[in-house]
Amino acid sequence: MHVKKGDKVMVISGKDKGKTGMILEAYPKQSRVLVEGINIVKKHAKPSQVNPQGGILNQEAPIHVSNVMPVDPKSGKPTRVGYTVENGKKVRVAKNSGEVLDK
Repeated sequence: MHVKKGDKVMVISGKDKGKTGMILEAYPKQSRVLVEGINIVKKHAKPSQVNPQGGILNQEAPIHVSNVMPVDPKSGKPTRVGYTVENGKKVRVAKNSGEVLDK
C-alpha cells in the first residue's frame, strides 16, 4: 500500500471528497484504511456493562485505499508516491515535490 498509519491523506472520491485526515489504522489484506473524521457512520450499540445506556454512536468506518492520496508536506496538495533508496533504505517520496514522506 502507498499509505501507512500516521500519514496525512486527502480523500479524492466519495462522500467526503476533499477532506483531509490522519490514518488511524491500515488494513492491508482488505486494502482499506481508517481515516480520522472521514466516513462517519452510525453504530447502534445495545446496552452493556461498559455502555449501560446503549444508543446510537458515531464512528469512523474504513474506506478503500484507492480513494485516498497522501498530502505533499511542501505544498499541502495530494500527490502520487514514488520510491527511492536512501542510505540503503527504501523510502517513499512525493512525486510532486520530491519530498520524503517517511519520517
